[in-house]
Order: sequence, then C-alpha cells, then structure tokens
Amino acid sequence: MMNSTSNLPDADKSSVAQENYAIRLEHVWTRFGDKIVHQDINLRLKNSEILGLVGASGCGKTTLLREIIGLLIPSQGEIFVMGRPLKVTDSDHEQRLGDNCGVLFQKGALFSVLDVFENIAFPLREMGIHDEELIKRLVFMKIAMVGLAPEVALLKPADLSGGMIKRVALARTLILEPELLLLDEPTSGLDPISSEDFVNLLSELHKDLHFTVVMVTHDLDILRDLCTQVAVLADNQLVAFGTLKSVLACNHPFIEQFFHNRRARRVFQFQEAAHG
Repeated sequence: MMNSTSNLPDADKSSVAQENYAIRLEHVWTRFGDKIVHQDINLRLKNSEILGLVGASGCGKTTLLREIIGLLIPSQGEIFVMGRPLKVTDSDHEQRLGDNCGVLFQKGALFSVLDVFENIAFPLREMGIHDEELIKRLVFMKIAMVGLAPEVALLKPADLSGGMIKRVALARTLILEPELLLLDEPTSGLDPISSEDFVNLLSELHKDLHFTVVMVTHDLDILRDLCTQVAVLADNQLVAFGTLKSVLACNHPFIEQFFHNRRARRVFQFQEAAHG
C-alpha cells in the first residue's frame, strides 16, 4: 500500500510529520541569571503517548512543564505544541492551545469558595458559554466520567477527600475535551489505594479519549503501569528518553539511583528480567 504522504511535496511531508507530534522540544535552554536549568533539551512525543517526566528535586521538571504550557519562555530554542510553535502570539493560536490543553496541578487547585459543580463549570463560563442546560449536561457528564456520584456536585472542596479532589480536578481538566493533558505529580498526597484508583481511571479515560499526557511523577507504579514513554532529567540535560525498558538499560548515576534501588527493582523486576 502506498504511503498517504508519498505524493506530497517535501515541505508538506515535513508539515504532516510534525503534526504527528503532540510535543516537540528543539534545543531548549533555560537560564535564570547565571543558573542553567536546561541545557539543549530535545524531545519529540507522538500523539496519544503518555510521558512520565522524572528527575531529582530542583532539576527543572515543573519548569519544563510550565514552558510547555506557555507560562514560561525558554531562554533559547523552540517548543511546538500540536504542530505549532509556542512563540506564535496570534490570538487564534492561543485560543486553540488553551482549548486543547488541560492542566492538573499537584494539589488540584480547586477554588475553595466554589462548589464542585462550579469548579468544573469554570472553564466553560470562561469561554463565554451561557447555556445553563448545556453547562449542566457537560458538568454532570464529566462527574460521571471520573467516577463520582451526582450529589458530589453540591459539595465544597473542603468536604472532599484527597482522592475526590483529584477526580474533581481531572473532571475540570477534561471539561473542554483537550487533546493534551499536563499533570504535575497527579498521585502526590494520595494513599496507595486512592493512587491506584486514580491511575486506573486515567488509564481507562486514555483508552476512550486517546489524549496525550505529559506528567511529572516519581511514582514507580505509574511509570510501570501507565507511561508509554519516560524522560529523565539530570545534570541539566535530558539523559534518557524512551520506553521504560530502554531507560532501565541506560548507564547514568541518577538512573542507577532512581530506577535500580531495592524498591525499584521489585517494581520493575519484569522489565529488568527482560534485560537479563
């Protein structure tokens, strides 16, 4: 069968290839004064992949996440999201990026003065949607999608458990049905059962919705069970990027410390056995 791009001009082929990547980082450097945080970071993440971003504290994981969101600008290099460079400042591109990118902050970042319904509805109202029946339908659809009962809609964030807060925050993140989710330590602060439930929920939603995920995480179980790709930041550089199996085979002090300690060996024993 002939490739669908075989008859396209070279420039168009390049454009099609670029659109297959949800995220592209090209020679990204980040400096704060004399401090170098990122040094020549290059990464390409295909659509529908789930990337786990790993690194020691202070290595610039959250900074990189903020750059992908567009909240920070790299000192050098380019970042492309959904095939378009972030440095493009036209309003249409900003609107498209906002509609197609959902962010789940580490502690949920719910508005404490709003009930669950209004927290989830907030992005819709920000878009200028005034149809209350449509808002109600969409909000309760997302509440059900994340496995919560309808009556939760009336509760305030202070009335929710940690696991419920994560689910409400995820529902709000999904309300605009984004193609890209950016998650900062999504299971941080959860007990093991709630953490596993959240991971299972995210996995099921990913199978149904096929969104791309970039998440900062130190959760070994997430890296094993959920992530299709793993990126490791150390020494201001991207020292490994690929499947978990390929990352485990990399020779670097941080990888040895993080991925080959006693607990990690138990979690990753299947992958490590495959190398033996």
